[in-house]
This record gives sequence, C-alpha cells and structure tokens, in this order.
Amino acid sequence: MNTHTQAVADRRIRSVSRFLVHAVAALVLVVAAVPVRAHDVSMPQSFADLVEKLAPSVVDIHTITSQGERNGGQGPFQGDVPPKDQPFSEWFKNFQDRFIPNDPDSRPTHALGSGFIIDDDGHVVTNHHVIENAGKIKVRLHDGTVFDATVKGSDEKTDVAVLKIEPGDSELQAVEFGDSDTVRVGDWVLAIGNPFNLSGTVTAGIVSARGRDIHQGSYDDFIQTDASINTGNSGGPLFNLDGKVVGINTAIFTRSGGSVGIGFAVPSRLAMTVIDDLREDGVVKRGWLGVHIQTVTPIIAESVGLKEAAGALVANVRKDSPAEGGGLKVGDVILEFDGKPVETMRSFPLMVARTPAGTVVDVVVWRDGEKQTLQVRIGEFTDVVQTAQSDGPVTVRLDEIGLTVVDLDARVQRKWQIDADASGVLVLEVHPDGPAADQGVRPGDVIELAGGEKVTGARELEGVVADAAGDPEKSAVLLAIRRNDSLIFIAIGLNRE
Repeated sequence: MNTHTQAVADRRIRSVSRFLVHAVAALVLVVAAVPVRAHDVSMPQSFADLVEKLAPSVVDIHTITSQGERNGGQGPFQGDVPPKDQPFSEWFKNFQDRFIPNDPDSRPTHALGSGFIIDDDGHVVTNHHVIENAGKIKVRLHDGTVFDATVKGSDEKTDVAVLKIEPGDSELQAVEFGDSDTVRVGDWVLAIGNPFNLSGTVTAGIVSARGRDIHQGSYDDFIQTDASINTGNSGGPLFNLDGKVVGINTAIFTRSGGSVGIGFAVPSRLAMTVIDDLREDGVVKRGWLGVHIQTVTPIIAESVGLKEAAGALVANVRKDSPAEGGGLKVGDVILEFDGKPVETMRSFPLMVARTPAGTVVDVVVWRDGEKQTLQVRIGEFTDVVQTAQSDGPVTVRLDEIGLTVVDLDARVQRKWQIDADASGVLVLEVHPDGPAADQGVRPGDVIELAGGEKVTGARELEGVVADAAGDPEKSAVLLAIRRNDSLIFIAIGLNRE
C-alpha cells in the first residue's frame, strides 16, 4: 500500500472512531435522561429482611367452640355461609376453619385463624368470624409462647375483633398501620398467617383492585390481592413494602375452598377507627341517619331530572330518626354529605358511619327538580341496633300467597346479610306452586310494605294477608319487596282454596 493510500485509510479510521465515540456519548446521555420506571426500583430481590422483621408481630389464633354455640346455636339458620340464594354464597367463604362436621352429636369445634399484635399491652387484632361464639381462645406467638385471650370487643359489620392477652415478661413486637388510601393497584403486598395450621406462612403478591363490594355487608370496601390466602389466614395482616399493615385478610373467592389468587382484606383506614373504639370501649360508635337507600339508575336519574346517575335515592325514612328530624323525604336523591359528593349509593353508608354522633352536617338533596340543602344532626348507630329475642324469631306460613316468612332479628339478619336497621319480614321459603312463585318472589327478599302499610313482623303480615283473603272484592295483595338495595312492588294473587 502506497503512502497516499495509507493516509486515506487512516483518515477514514479516525473519522469512524470519532463517529462511534460521539454516538456512544449520545446514547449514554439518552439513557441517563430516561427516568427509571417504578418497578425497576420497587421490585425486591428478596422479602427475607422484611419478613424477619415482621414475623414476630403475627400470631396464631386457636378457638374452641361448644356445640350449640356455633353460629347462633340451634335453629333453621345453621352453617358457615349464607343461604344458597344469596349472591356469591357458594364462592365467598369466611375462614371459619371448622374441621369437625356440624353434627348434633359432635365434640367441641376447634378453629384456627391468624392475628397480629398492635401494642405492648397485649392487644391483638383478628377477624370477628374467627372468634365468634368461641368458648376459649388461645394466642400463640411466633416463638411458640401460648396465652389465654379474652375478647375486648368485636364488630361483625367490618369483621374486626380485638383480643387481649396478659404478656407478663414476654416482649411483644407491635405492628405499625399504614394508610390504605395510598395503596395503588399493582403495589406489592405480603400476607403472613397460619393457613391450614402452617404457622408463619408468608405469601406475596400485588394489589389487584380496590373498593371491592363482595356483598358481605353495608361497609364493603375491600382491598383485593393475588397474594395466596387460604383457610387459616383469616385475621392476619396484609403488609406493604414499608412493613406497615394496610389490610386485614378476611375472605377469599373460591370454588374449591383453596386459594385461586383472589383474596380480600379490610382496608386499614376503615379498620383503624373500629380497632380504636373496640380497644377503648369494647363497642364501635358509628354515625346513624336512619334511611333506606337504593341505587340511582339512569332511568331514575332521567325521571327526576338529573343529568347523571349519581347519589343515593331515599327509599324509606325511619320514624323518629335523624333523617326525619332533618327533613329528608322518600324520593330525595342525596348528592352531597358533609361537603363531599355521594358518587355511588354504596359509598354513602360508610360516609355516615364515619361521622361522629352529634355532628351537624349539610346534606344536599335533589328534590322537585332542584338542589336543596338540609342540616341533619347525626345520631349514634349503637342506640338503634336490634337484638335477638330470647324466644327466637316468629315464622309464619302464608298459604294464601304461597310464602313462608320470618321476623327480622339479629340472627336472621346476620345469616342472610340483611342490614341491621332493615325493617319488615324475610321471605324464608317460596312455595313452588303458589302465587308468589309465579311473580318471581325469592327467598331472601325482605317484605317492607303490604297493602300500603309498613310491616314490622310476620304476625302483622299474616293479619294483612288474612284481611285481604277475607275481602271478596280483593283478588291480590300489593307487597313492597326490597331486593339487592332496590324496592320492588309486586301484586300477588290470593289463593283462597
């Protein structure tokens, strides 16, 4: 190669080299300018350090229940899950963890669950259904130490209970609560508990959804997670990656009894207020308004002149309630409560429940085609909770309309997941060949009105039906039935045979 050719080649090599250097520098600058994605920094290589720190705060719960005490004792409403006619009853299961059959001759029933320590004084949080009707409760710490426990307080509506142990010289490691309102779908979470009596089991997953309503009660607002949760995890904590409790594991969606990756936890923001009340007073203090509400459908919204289907429709106002005193009326659509918009019917009970009794709040309603602002003094829910009668609910067979109905007492409401402030009678059985069956009446429906009058008990409904059947000019009785938060009017023909 001559000198000229060599020089040309050298210049080309230097040119290419300079280009590559500049290209690499530019690439480095571009990479440096690209923000690191959240999962690149938040996805842990291991949960081991976090688990080592948190595990001592999680405990095992062992209960012994005498036969006959379980789920309200003897009667027509035994079993661990709602009747089959209730929504999702064959899939949603509280973790009752009953390993001995519900046999009249069976020995005492043992149950297992989970819990976690919340302070140095020995207060332990678990689920209400884990310790419901328990005769004896044992709490086992992470190191194997076992304590007898007493129930400080228990709340069925949120499925939260607080136990008390006397730790003596034992050192307890308490959890910290996090803010569940800041949890985002896709965040990592850890569940620690006692599934199938496998103490200290750890599972990990993400938050799959928030604000889930699984038809367990008025205050459903569950965190959904795919962290494996099984029988025995009930009452255990759901941790975020800061090691703080953001939920209490409560229920699973399953067809087999085992985890399919869909579990539910009570959010910490809801649980914390309940826990504070139970720890201090043993009871939960909730605000109470005294209305029955239902969903505002697009058709209802259009009929009353609303531009969008939002708010909560007042279907009934309880006599001598704060709502009646504040001027609320049937047919009002509640749009705002205490300065906050009521976006859905389901969100409204929680808004009221979280308001301290005695608070005067502004309630904005839609009435007669315009907004009106009412001032209502919130009452206390504990003042009006119905309690079961010692002789049990009255059951009446109504052959004239083809129904068997039962009084609404606390036990019936619990088994059929009826709101505690509901009024009327429950449809226990629909006779296959009767008039009610022809009109689509279902077990689990609540009859609130009959012949235009409020129904407060099965005997009262029996009298209304008997009067109608005895009047030759009447061919049917008009019933107002509440079903899934909707009020339905049904005329049922009378069978006089």
